[in-house]
Amino acid sequence: MKRLSLRLLASCLVLISATNACNKEYLEIGALGSTSETTLANKAGVKGLLTGAYSLLDGWGVPNTTYYFVGVSNWIFGGVTSDDAHTGTQASALPPMEAVESYNYDASMAPFNNKWMVLYAGVQRANDVLRVLAQTTDPSLTAEEAKQIKAEATFLRAVYHFEAAKLWENIPYLDETVSYANSNYNVANTTSPWPKLEADFKFAADNLSATKTEVGRANSWAAKAFLAKTYMFQDKYTEAKAILTDIIANGVTASGAKYALVNYADNFNPSKKNGPESVFAVQMSVADSYQNGNYGDALNFPMGGPATCCGAYQPSFSLVNSYKTDPATGLPLIDTFNDSDIANDQNIESSAPFTPYQGTLDARLDWTVGRRGIPYLDWGVHPGKAWIRVQAVAGPYSPIKTIYYQAQAATTSAFSRWTSNNYTMIRFADVLLWAAECEVEIGSLAQAQTYVNMVRARAANQAGWVKKYVDNTAPLKGFTNEPAANYKVGLYTTEFTTKGKDFAREAVRFERKLELAMEGHRFFDLRRWDNGTGYMANTLNAYVKHETSIPGYDFTYMKGATFKKGKNEIYPIPQAQIDLSVVNGTSVLKQNTGY
Repeated sequence: MKRLSLRLLASCLVLISATNACNKEYLEIGALGSTSETTLANKAGVKGLLTGAYSLLDGWGVPNTTYYFVGVSNWIFGGVTSDDAHTGTQASALPPMEAVESYNYDASMAPFNNKWMVLYAGVQRANDVLRVLAQTTDPSLTAEEAKQIKAEATFLRAVYHFEAAKLWENIPYLDETVSYANSNYNVANTTSPWPKLEADFKFAADNLSATKTEVGRANSWAAKAFLAKTYMFQDKYTEAKAILTDIIANGVTASGAKYALVNYADNFNPSKKNGPESVFAVQMSVADSYQNGNYGDALNFPMGGPATCCGAYQPSFSLVNSYKTDPATGLPLIDTFNDSDIANDQNIESSAPFTPYQGTLDARLDWTVGRRGIPYLDWGVHPGKAWIRVQAVAGPYSPIKTIYYQAQAATTSAFSRWTSNNYTMIRFADVLLWAAECEVEIGSLAQAQTYVNMVRARAANQAGWVKKYVDNTAPLKGFTNEPAANYKVGLYTTEFTTKGKDFAREAVRFERKLELAMEGHRFFDLRRWDNGTGYMANTLNAYVKHETSIPGYDFTYMKGATFKKGKNEIYPIPQAQIDLSVVNGTSVLKQNTGY
C-alpha cells in the first residue's frame, strides 16, 4: 500500500498522543497543519490514520532517527549480531555498528534508541486509530468496516510491541488509554508483555476477515501466524502447534490464495511479491517516494556491484560454509560444516584465475550469497574483489536477497538503492519450520521430518536452481538449463526417528538457518532456543573464533569479542528512554540485566 500523504496525517496525532519514544517538549510543540482527533473522527479520517499506522512498518518516518538503524528487516539486530553476516565496512566507518556487532554495546548507543522510537511511534499510531474510531459516529462507516479497522489497528499494535519484545524482552505495553493528555504515559516494563500481545493477536485473528481487497493488509491468517510466533517465543509448543497445523491445512493469503511454497527466488523478486508464500509482508514502493522503497536496507548492496554502495551487510564465511552438503546424501553437515572453508577469492584479484568450490552445495546458497564465478541474478557473473573494494574487511561475499534485478531497474528510485522489494515478516516456510519445532518438542519426530522435507524438497527442485548464463558477457540474454554449481540437496529418510530427538532438534534449527539466512531472524532464533543453557553464547563465540582466524581477513573489531551469557541475549533498554521515564526522581523503566 502506498503511504500517500497520510504519513503526515498520522504524524500529527503522534504529537497529540504521548509515547515513551518522544520527550515532553516535543509533544508540546504544535505541528504545522496539525489535525485534532475530533476532526478525524469520520470514515475518511480513521481510514487515513490506519494507513499511517501501516506506514511505519518499514521503520521510516520518525524524526531524528537514522534510516539504517530502524529498518524492518532487523539486519543489524538480527543479522550482523548473529553468525549470518558482518557489517563489512572499513574500520570506524560505522562506529556504532562495530560496537553492536562485537557485543560491546551499551544503553547510550543511538541504534537502540532509534529503534525504540520507531516501534513505539508505531504503537501510538495504532492506538490513535483505536482512540479516534471510538469517537466516530459517521453513518457512512458500517459496523463491519469499523470492526475490520479495529482489528487491523489491534494487530499492528501487537506487531510493533512484538518487535520490541524480540529486542528487549522487558518492555512497556501501551494500549489506547495511554496518552500524554491522560498523564499516564510513563508505563513500567516490569510486567511481562506477552499476555497482552497474545490477547491482541487473538482479537485480531477472531475479527479480521480471511481476505482483503488490498493485499498488503493483515488478514485473520496473518494474525494467527503472529500469535503462533508469540507462542514460539515463550516455548508454548502445544498452543503454537494447534494454530500452525490449522494454518498449514487451511491458511490463505489476503488475496485468497492458499499458502504454498513458491520458487525460492520468487520470495525476493519485486515482480513476484505477495505470492502464496507471503503470510505477512511490509509493502515497499518507489512510485511515490524513495523513502517507501525499503529505505532501511539502503546500505545492503554490494560494495562495487549493482547500485554500488556500502557492503554493510556482508555474508559471513560461516554462513556460506553452512550450505555444504554430504556428497552421498545431499544432507547438511550440521556438526562439521565449519571444519573447512568453501573455496573463496579472498585477496585474489578479479583478473587472476579462480576456481569456485567443486563440492556439493545446497542450492539456496546462490540465491542468498553472491560469490566469485557464479551468476548474480541477471547482473553478470560475480567478479569477486572487483565488487568488494575493501575485501580485506568485508570478506569475499555479497548479499543478494535485498537486491533488485537489472531488468527491473525501472522499478527503483533515482537513488538506485531503494526498491519495491517487499520485506516478508512471515512466510510459509517459517510456518512449516515452526511446526517442525513443535513436533520435535511435543509431537511426532516423523511429522517434524515431513515438514522439514517439504522445505528441502523445494530446495532440491532443479527448476529453482541458479543456472549459468547463455552468454556471460550479456547476462540479460537469459539462462541455460545448466546449474551454476554442483548442487545436491537430499531429503531426510529415517534420520529423525532413528537418531532421536536431539538430532531432530538440531536438524530443524539448521534448516531455519539455511532457509531464512540474511532475513534478520537468526539472532532471535538463537535467543529463543537458549533458555539459559548457553546455547546462544556457545554458537556465537564459536563463530567469532572461526571468523577471526581466517587468513587474509582482517576482522579487526571482532578480535577479542565475546558474547556474554546471561547478558547479550537481549539488548539494553535505551538510556534516553530510561531518563525520560523519571517520576519523582525514580525511573519507571528498568534496565535489563548486565547493562
